[in-house]
Amino acid sequence: MQHPYFIVHDEKDNVGVAVKEIKAGESVEGWIMSNNTTLTITSKQDIKIGHKIALSDADAGAMIIKYNKPIGKVIAAIVKGEHVHTHNLKTARW
Repeated sequence: MQHPYFIVHDEKDNVGVAVKEIKAGESVEGWIMSNNTTLTITSKQDIKIGHKIALSDADAGAMIIKYNKPIGKVIAAIVKGEHVHTHNLKTARW
Protein backbone atom coordinates (compact mmCIF):
# COMPACT_ATOMS: atom_id res chain seq x y z
CA MET A 1 0.00 0.00 0.00
CA GLN A 2 1.37 3.41 -0.97
CA HIS A 3 -0.56 6.04 1.00
CA PRO A 4 -4.16 5.29 2.00
CA TYR A 5 -7.01 7.61 1.05
CA PHE A 6 -8.83 6.81 4.28
CA ILE A 7 -8.14 5.15 7.61
CA VAL A 8 -10.32 2.86 9.67
CA HIS A 9 -9.47 2.80 13.36
CA ASP A 10 -11.00 -0.58 14.22
CA GLU A 11 -12.01 -3.57 12.09
CA LYS A 12 -15.56 -3.33 13.55
CA ASP A 13 -16.02 0.27 12.34
CA ASN A 14 -18.46 0.91 9.51
CA VAL A 15 -16.89 4.24 8.47
CA GLY A 16 -13.41 5.38 7.54
CA VAL A 17 -11.93 8.87 7.75
CA ALA A 18 -10.57 10.50 4.60
CA VAL A 19 -6.91 11.49 4.87
CA LYS A 20 -6.85 12.68 1.24
CA GLU A 21 -9.50 14.33 -0.90
CA ILE A 22 -11.69 11.63 -2.45
CA LYS A 23 -13.55 12.23 -5.72
CA ALA A 24 -16.80 10.54 -6.73
CA GLY A 25 -16.16 7.42 -8.80
CA GLU A 26 -12.60 6.89 -7.53
CA SER A 27 -11.57 3.45 -6.34
CA VAL A 28 -9.68 4.25 -3.13
CA GLU A 29 -7.67 2.14 -0.73
CA GLY A 30 -7.99 2.42 3.04
CA TRP A 31 -5.95 1.10 5.94
CA ILE A 32 -7.53 -0.70 8.90
CA MET A 33 -5.24 0.23 11.77
CA SER A 34 -6.35 -2.43 14.29
CA ASN A 35 -5.30 -5.38 12.12
CA ASN A 36 -2.96 -3.70 9.59
CA THR A 37 -5.01 -4.72 6.56
CA THR A 38 -6.37 -2.74 3.62
CA LEU A 39 -9.66 -2.49 1.77
CA THR A 40 -10.73 -0.82 -1.45
CA ILE A 41 -13.98 1.08 -1.95
CA THR A 42 -15.42 3.00 -4.88
CA SER A 43 -16.53 6.42 -3.69
CA LYS A 44 -20.08 7.46 -4.59
CA GLN A 45 -19.50 11.13 -3.73
CA ASP A 46 -16.73 13.66 -3.21
CA ILE A 47 -15.41 13.42 0.36
CA LYS A 48 -13.24 16.08 1.99
CA ILE A 49 -10.25 15.36 4.20
CA GLY A 50 -11.44 14.59 7.74
CA HIS A 51 -14.90 13.50 6.64
CA LYS A 52 -16.26 9.95 6.79
CA ILE A 53 -16.80 7.38 4.03
CA ALA A 54 -19.30 4.52 4.50
CA LEU A 55 -17.70 1.07 4.46
CA SER A 56 -21.08 -0.65 4.13
CA ASP A 57 -24.74 0.14 3.50
CA ALA A 58 -26.68 1.43 6.53
CA ASP A 59 -30.44 1.86 6.85
CA ALA A 60 -32.09 4.70 8.75
CA GLY A 61 -31.97 3.89 12.47
CA ALA A 62 -28.69 1.96 12.27
CA MET A 63 -25.71 3.05 14.34
CA ILE A 64 -22.49 4.33 12.83
CA ILE A 65 -19.44 2.82 14.52
CA LYS A 66 -16.05 4.56 14.73
CA TYR A 67 -13.25 3.59 17.15
CA ASN A 68 -15.42 0.47 17.77
CA LYS A 69 -17.96 2.77 19.49
CA PRO A 70 -21.32 4.13 18.32
CA ILE A 71 -20.94 7.77 17.28
CA GLY A 72 -24.39 8.41 15.84
CA LYS A 73 -27.62 7.16 14.33
CA VAL A 74 -28.31 7.07 10.59
CA ILE A 75 -31.19 9.43 9.70
CA ALA A 76 -31.19 8.78 5.93
CA ALA A 77 -30.12 5.53 4.28
CA ILE A 78 -26.42 5.38 3.40
CA VAL A 79 -24.84 3.36 0.59
CA LYS A 80 -21.32 1.94 0.75
CA GLY A 81 -18.91 4.59 -0.56
CA GLU A 82 -21.10 7.57 0.32
CA HIS A 83 -20.17 10.60 2.39
CA VAL A 84 -21.30 10.23 6.02
CA HIS A 85 -21.97 13.57 7.70
CA THR A 86 -24.73 15.66 9.29
CA HIS A 87 -27.08 15.24 6.30
CA ASN A 88 -27.43 11.50 7.01
CA LEU A 89 -26.16 11.09 10.60
CA LYS A 90 -27.35 12.40 13.98
CA THR A 91 -24.62 12.49 16.60
CA ALA A 92 -24.88 10.23 19.64
CA ARG A 93 -23.50 13.03 21.85
CA TRP A 94 -26.87 14.72 22.43
